[in-house]
Amino acid sequence: MTNLPPPAAEPSVRVRVRYFASLREALGAEETLPLVAGSSLGDLRRQLQARSPRHAELLAPGRAVRCALNQVMAEESALVPVGAEVAFFPPVTGG
Repeated sequence: MTNLPPPAAEPSVRVRVRYFASLREALGAEETLPLVAGSSLGDLRRQLQARSPRHAELLAPGRAVRCALNQVMAEESALVPVGAEVAFFPPVTGG
């Protein structure tokens, strides 16, 4: 039997997630959670969907949800840097 070192934990970053409008009413104002380093906004959205049935419903694929990374609109392919602030909100319409 050999003594192998334990598998290295994947490095993670802390991410502040903020919700606005109807998402805020349903999920709360914000939460902070760990995210594997090098993850995209899409990865984060999928991680959030797994948090609860309500998260899964409101952040489901195909739902009209916009995303901002450090207060700049971003696509789900954008990588989330260390200490990022991510915001999710429904599209805004005017009239």
